[in-house]
Amino acid sequence: MNCRAGCGACCIAPSVSSPIPGMPEGKPAGQRCAQLDAADRCRIFGRPERPAVCAQLRPSAEMCGAQADGGRHALLYLARLEQLTAPG
Repeated sequence: MNCRAGCGACCIAPSVSSPIPGMPEGKPAGQRCAQLDAADRCRIFGRPERPAVCAQLRPSAEMCGAQADGGRHALLYLARLEQLTAPG
């Protein structure tokens, strides 16, 4: 499955603990990544400076849901996953 244009959920919902260009301390869950452009596309997709955790997250039907929802299902799915795996 390929990423859907205009979704951006994986660049908003999860926390990233490793450095991201423009975010040297990573990013907290629910915060928009500095590398997410106005069209909700990753500016560093496929580039070596993209964090490994981002490159390892793959879209799936379970995560992404219906295309018609504009990424809302993915945002909620990833936020819940983040919540379930957060320390303490």
